Amino acid sequence: MASIFVMTGKQKGDYYPLGRRTNVIGRDEALPIQILDDRISRKHLRIGFDADNERYYAADMHSRHGVFINDVKIDEETPLNDGDYITIGGIGLLFTIKDFADHESALSHFKKVGERERPTQVSQDEQKE
Repeated sequence: MASIFVMTGKQKGDYYPLGRRTNVIGRDEALPIQILDDRISRKHLRIGFDADNERYYAADMHSRHGVFINDVKIDEETPLNDGDYITIGGIGLLFTIKDFADHESALSHFKKVGERERPTQVSQDEQKE
């Protein structure tokens, strides 16, 4: 089963197993995957599983700021691949097909991904120096 990791923002490090059901991501309190950011719509992104093709798909739910997969804005349902970086509002999400036995194994994977990304990320403060 696939998972989503929150890569940026206040909830950085959170992960959500997706299962094979449809998941809606947004800032609405009633959603199982709630991401708090002013630029995220109440219902922003839908991730669904197509059992016939054994694939996950992402769709923008008519959000104000759009959904980007690997820096490309999507306008229709788009297949997801392992390692895709999804941006909604000001928050980065990492999609992975990997299944985790528990929170600790997910956290270990997240840290490894973070190590790979760390050298390429430069904050605005570092750029000024």
